[in-house]
Amino acid sequence: MTLFWRHGYEGVSVGDLTKAIGIAPPSLYAAFGSKAGLYALAMDRYTNTFGCLTDLDIESEETLSAAVRLLLESAVRTVTHRERERGCMISSGLVASHPDLADLAEEAAMRREGLRERVAQSLQRFGPEEEIRRLSRYLLAVMQGISVQARDGVDAAQLQEIVDAVVTGLAAESPESKTANGK
Repeated sequence: MTLFWRHGYEGVSVGDLTKAIGIAPPSLYAAFGSKAGLYALAMDRYTNTFGCLTDLDIESEETLSAAVRLLLESAVRTVTHRERERGCMISSGLVASHPDLADLAEEAAMRREGLRERVAQSLQRFGPEEEIRRLSRYLLAVMQGISVQARDGVDAAQLQEIVDAVVTGLAAESPESKTANGK
């Protein structure tokens, strides 16, 4: 998983994998069927370990702004964690790839869409379904941008500025702030 996370699918050879695992190529093929099979399992592991929202208590937040802040701050912590690779394996993996890898690229896209859906579900109590779906697509785009910037070496404090800007914008758009401002 770490090799794929660090270098992407196409940046890792079967030789790199067998060396890291400590097995011969025939054993890799016997165990996983192919490099693509191992990549799919690595994506599963990443998704279940780092790419899920199960550890966030978004439902306990009282406002949409607070829930979004929790979500985005968690994303920043995840993609800048000192003891792991920077960025998100799913967000940056197989965005562009060789045509022979279309099935894997589609699986990665489906995982990104699954995350967007989980974001929408976690925020559903804060507004009409269509508005929350639109917001979740926007938040996923922000999270993907945060991931790419983390891979580029941007530090957590600078990424926090993005979180603050998004939350400030959301707060300005909220019905409570419009009422308070007499709009």
